[in-house]
Order: sequence, then C-alpha cells, then structure tokens
Amino acid sequence: MRTPVRILVTAGLLAGALAATAAPAQAAGGVVLDRGHVDVVGIAYEGGRLHLHVHDETVEPGEERDPEDVTFRVPPAAGTTVPADPSFGFLGDAGDPVWILPQVRNPDLLWPGLGTEELDEGVLRDDTVTVTFAVLGPGDLAIYTENAFGLPGDILVDTGDGQPDTFALPAGGHTHANWAFEKPGTYRILVVAYGTLASTGRVVADAALYHFQVLA
Repeated sequence: MRTPVRILVTAGLLAGALAATAAPAQAAGGVVLDRGHVDVVGIAYEGGRLHLHVHDETVEPGEERDPEDVTFRVPPAAGTTVPADPSFGFLGDAGDPVWILPQVRNPDLLWPGLGTEELDEGVLRDDTVTVTFAVLGPGDLAIYTENAFGLPGDILVDTGDGQPDTFALPAGGHTHANWAFEKPGTYRILVVAYGTLASTGRVVADAALYHFQVLA
C-alpha cells in the first residue's frame, strides 16, 4: 500500500524520493491500459486525507485502481514529429520524433485526463489542489493543452526546462491535455498532490508512482 505524504514536498525532495523509492520498471502492475478514456491522475478527499488513484473508464462500469497496479502503454501509433512552428520548441527540434497521447480523443490511443470531480467545493482552501510531477525515464515528458488554433496553451509539465513541474487544479474539475514523451522506453512518474484544508489550515497530501511504457 502507498504511504500518505503529510508534508509539502519540494521539487528537489521529489527527485530524491523517486530515485530512492521507485520500484524497478518491470515490477509495474499487471493491468495494462492502452486505449480509451482514463483519468490517469484522479484526486479525492477521503478519510481526512487526499487520495490519488486511476479512474479507469475503459471498462463498464468504471473502476478505481491504485496507480502502482497499472501500466499505461503508449503504442507506436502515438508517434509523430515535432511541428515546425517555434511555439512547439519545448518538445524538441522541428522534425524530432515524439510520442503523444492527445488532448482530443483518438479511439486507438489512451485519452488521459486529470480528474478532481471527487473534491467537493469548500474542502480545500481556494478550492485548489497542487500537483507536482517528478519523472525518471529515457527522455523528457511534457503535458500541455492546445488552443482552438492548434497551438500550445498551458504547459503544465515540461521536464526539459529545468523548472519545477508543479501546477494547480480546481476542485470539481476535469482536464484533458497532450502527454508528449520524447523517447521510447519506460517512464516512472512520481506524482504528489497536496492542498490546505479550508476548515483547519492543515496540509493534506498523497503520493503515487505511475508507470508509462512508450513503444517505438
């Protein structure tokens, strides 16, 4: 079982925790998800703490899973190249290969979401939960939205820019974004979610380890 995180963790501590506690990639869980809608990062408030989980809607009815029991598979069909438009430069040089799980649904790929529907309004201060990513893998990971013109909007995660990969999500919300992997291989992603209880000012948090397998 995962141990709840009770303190606010800095980016440096995240990286150290990932290296120290992450299980070998081949030890990832036996449930493989490779297409359909799934909230990769689902966040709830249960039993006086935050709870990270996977909300799997690839099955009917949907099922809640422990992240460490799941391997998310990115097939070769997700492969494309970095566009020439310089606004996509955070993905690499124009023409470089990149594997993307898209913001817009593609029936042949995973449609990854970030879900906070289970966080009721008024529980957390400012109705906001903060999420931090630390990634260990063969390449960089970027999570970003696109606007109506197909250009990058919000860049939530960019492990190649040397900055903390931390962003806020509103309670009761649901977000879809592009998940772009720089190289094929296995990625281990340590996710920490934390917020402050509106009623007491106490920080509540949870951490979970996710596994993605990117196939060339």
